[in-house]
Amino acid sequence: MHGLGLHTNKIKVKNIPLLVWLTLIYVHFVAPGILNNKNFAPLPTSFWALHPYEDAFWNRVQLAHDRYFNPILHPKYTKRAMNNSTLYESLLKQNFSDVTNLTSIRRNFDKLPQQMQDFVRHMQRRDYPTLLRPDGVCGAGAKDEKEPTLLLLAIKTTELNFKNRQAIRRTWGQVGWVAGYVRRVFLLGKESHEEPSVDSSKLLQLENDHYGDILQWNFTDTFFNLTLKDVLFWSWFSDFCGQTRFIFKGDDDIFVNTPNMVTYLQHQLMKPRAHKTMKDFMVGDVIREAMPNRVSDSKYFIPDAFYRGLYPAYAGGGGVVYSGLLAKRLHSVSKGVHLFPIDDVYVGMCMMRLKITPVHHPGFFTFDLPQKDAEQLCSYHNILLVHRRSPDQLVKLWAGTLSTQSPLIYSGKMSLQSL
Repeated sequence: MHGLGLHTNKIKVKNIPLLVWLTLIYVHFVAPGILNNKNFAPLPTSFWALHPYEDAFWNRVQLAHDRYFNPILHPKYTKRAMNNSTLYESLLKQNFSDVTNLTSIRRNFDKLPQQMQDFVRHMQRRDYPTLLRPDGVCGAGAKDEKEPTLLLLAIKTTELNFKNRQAIRRTWGQVGWVAGYVRRVFLLGKESHEEPSVDSSKLLQLENDHYGDILQWNFTDTFFNLTLKDVLFWSWFSDFCGQTRFIFKGDDDIFVNTPNMVTYLQHQLMKPRAHKTMKDFMVGDVIREAMPNRVSDSKYFIPDAFYRGLYPAYAGGGGVVYSGLLAKRLHSVSKGVHLFPIDDVYVGMCMMRLKITPVHHPGFFTFDLPQKDAEQLCSYHNILLVHRRSPDQLVKLWAGTLSTQSPLIYSGKMSLQSL
């Protein structure tokens, strides 16, 4: 070992003792023979790190799982596991259990905020039973359907937000206004009731009996559990929605210019090679290189003890459109990605593993219109979506949209080809 030189950033080390040398080899992988070259470039200390962000919980559990499916480390095992969804999911749970049993992880767990601790305790579970299902095979609006559904509106809501759902049903979420080519489903968990006398489940049952557009699972409806709605929806969609071309997934406080959306999606299907590009199709308000929110009183707060690093590119969760083909691929790949408490970031993580980047569209205003435009009805004529609108505002904006669109579109007798 005498006389051997090692460059690490700006430090040159000679005469390295054996113990120190073994430590360096353990922390940083070095290609054989490279140290014999006195002119090699400095080694970046983070690029070859074997344990990146090992003190961050999510990074640690995901890294443990990803190593099982590294095609270089385990080529045969990876192929076998990818074709076996049961093995794929069981390994996810096993890796989670192995990491959470580590002393260092248990020590840091108590330092996490209570909301994050609650999330971690249940983040490996996805087998929640369905309480309510929509009318028809794939959401409300399936009557007299003679062609594949163009667009399924999948809207995240909560039990108590009846006014929001009703406003959407009366406005941009109407089904059958293009002869059954638009369907609708609301995605819910269970309300957490502090008062035993408060029970909205019976009212929700009556609501679904009347409208047939409720899809509810038996998990507590919290902000961090919005990710569950994605993975459970993808599973339901893969089982029951077969030929649906597109999904619009959004919140229940947005306004969508549905005529513009339908026209835009129909044009996508007319593009050359559309049958090949649809498997990767996702558009929205794309956010790139975002940092986790470290403000402790924010609902988006993610402590560095839970996750470190930048977020992948993702489409803002207020509203995003993707193909039915991509939904099925997301369902498959999500089985190998541990749940993350921010739903739109989690979708970005799944997209990254599919090697797909969502496409930004300027018609998605998930952070609202400029203030000078927000109060002008004409500002909404050429958009696809705007976030943060009350039920009363939805009714007003929809009336303005109808006044500028051809009445034939709303007759329920128009085919997609004529749009």
